[in-house]
Amino acid sequence: MADKPSTPLLDTVNSPADLRTLPREDLRQLADELRAEMIDAVSVTGGHLGAGLGVVELTVALHAVFDTPHDRIIWDVGHQAYPHKILTGRRDRMRTLRQKHGLSGFTRRAESEYDPFGAGHSSTSISAGLGMAVASELLDQPRNVIAVIGDGAMSAGMAYEAMNNAGAMDARLIVVLNDNDMSIAPPTGAMSAYLARLVSGPVYRGAREAAKSVVSKLPQFLHEPARRTEEFARSFFTGGTLFEELGFYYVGPIDGHNLDHLLPILDNVRDAAQGPILVHVVTKKGKGYGPAEDSDDKYHGVSKFNVITGAQTKTPSNAPSYTSVFADTLIAEASDDPRVVAVTAAMPSGTGLDKFAEIHPSRIFDVGIAEQHAVTFAAGLASEGMRPFCAIYSTFLQRAYDQVIHDVAIQQLPVRFAIDRAGYVGADGPTHAGNYDAAYLGAIPGIVQMAAADEAELRHMVTTATHYDSGPIAFRYPRGDGMGVDLPARGQILPIGKGRIVRQGATIAILSYGARLAEVLAAADKLAALGLNPTIADARFMKPLDEELIARLAGSHDVLLSVEEGGLGGFGSHVATFLASNGLLDGKLRFRPLMIPDRFVEHASQADMYADAGLDRAGIVATALATLGYDAAAMAAALKG
Repeated sequence: MADKPSTPLLDTVNSPADLRTLPREDLRQLADELRAEMIDAVSVTGGHLGAGLGVVELTVALHAVFDTPHDRIIWDVGHQAYPHKILTGRRDRMRTLRQKHGLSGFTRRAESEYDPFGAGHSSTSISAGLGMAVASELLDQPRNVIAVIGDGAMSAGMAYEAMNNAGAMDARLIVVLNDNDMSIAPPTGAMSAYLARLVSGPVYRGAREAAKSVVSKLPQFLHEPARRTEEFARSFFTGGTLFEELGFYYVGPIDGHNLDHLLPILDNVRDAAQGPILVHVVTKKGKGYGPAEDSDDKYHGVSKFNVITGAQTKTPSNAPSYTSVFADTLIAEASDDPRVVAVTAAMPSGTGLDKFAEIHPSRIFDVGIAEQHAVTFAAGLASEGMRPFCAIYSTFLQRAYDQVIHDVAIQQLPVRFAIDRAGYVGADGPTHAGNYDAAYLGAIPGIVQMAAADEAELRHMVTTATHYDSGPIAFRYPRGDGMGVDLPARGQILPIGKGRIVRQGATIAILSYGARLAEVLAAADKLAALGLNPTIADARFMKPLDEELIARLAGSHDVLLSVEEGGLGGFGSHVATFLASNGLLDGKLRFRPLMIPDRFVEHASQADMYADAGLDRAGIVATALATLGYDAAAMAAALKG
């Protein structure tokens, strides 16, 4: 009679406390089941796959060794946290990941007590962890604080600022460097693991402290040579001199997929009494899933996919993406002008600049996750007569705000900012929403701001930016595919600060800024069916405003609506300021700005998010009718269909 199949170990683990009851020899099986569960879940929802697969064993080891949630584990960025979510009571909701009302794709304090710090942007974990470690000391609540940083996040200056501070304070903090791209050291074997166990253990640490005591009795001039001799001897075998100089005790490198190596080293680190420790763990992104291992860039973030073949499910579209239109247009401009160069902050494929690199490999610069440096580097290029395009997502450009003001705008340097993912981004939620760039750039004197209504307009704006040398210029465009309009072979240079009338009408004027124009036109069709024929205008520019166009619309219509994919302080605010400052709101004109609401909006589809904000065709029609004084019944009848 065949043996009855045993219950999968993962089915017995509902929390890390359950995991810690398992014999350690069973953790290898648990890790394998955890990896399979993650692959299956992400195949249903899409999300960040490669980074999570790389930390499966590390996640199991951390929760086996540390007393979470009392001990704090902070996952930098959050891309790495899917296995952590499965082990911390959220397995039954993993197939809601990044869906409306479902789990976040990142760590969130409001989601679980096992998420002590929310993260969507990179390189924040060490700073947050240091704050927690200091707080636990001040409150006399001893605990371990572990910051897991990787996936390129160590290229950001903030990580080193935090390490420098932690080293100077001699704080009790553990940093796990998840080196998943071999950027610091290659994978290592048994000898390295032995040395790491040796230097992390109490015998070596005790001998080291005893040696320090002996050295302290030597003449002063011998103190520094003795310290450097010990450091050199240890770093010769283990590396890590940089981290030692920052004040961290370095352990590693360690094979991050070998639990027999990870567990005893983490035990030693947990039990160490001294200050900041860095554990260098080498992992492979996409580990355990062939397609992700073979193409880790394409499997960093994925749509739904077939587990067997690895093929990702893409919604067919007849229109190119805005990102690809930007890249193709920039390639064409660079082919004509050797001064055109491109700068990206660790997002060459996300911004389309990987295509640019194929044609102009010597004129693209990926500076890593270092947006501040990217902007000032571009300013330096511009100061010498180059024409740099700094392509950064709206949400990440926030990290370089001071550099935009101080290094670019004040000096009136012609840096071109290509702002991808403007407006709502859907499943990535509030940490990645591109809601703020119009407002935060709009406060800076001397910068030109444009927003593309469709892919043809984006092509014109890339060309316009190429030939604008009078100061900084920015153009924004959304995530996803274009509208399917005919693309001109080459872009035209637009007159700075001038919009366009798209459709002439009466009574109502709708002034659109950005890619809501298609919904505005659809709303106009609904209004026309009710006997209202609105004028539709595309502003094109937020700075400088087309004041002549706005004054003409205000003077010849009863209602003026502005529509944008930005938040408070953006285009509508600038229009309102102009109208009020010029007395254009003193008469019969009723002005209503439609914008992204002044709140953080949870992840959902882009369509759902815009509908909830009243920025789809139904919402635009409802606002127009309400402004004209139509009652609720009439509005409901008008919105049917």
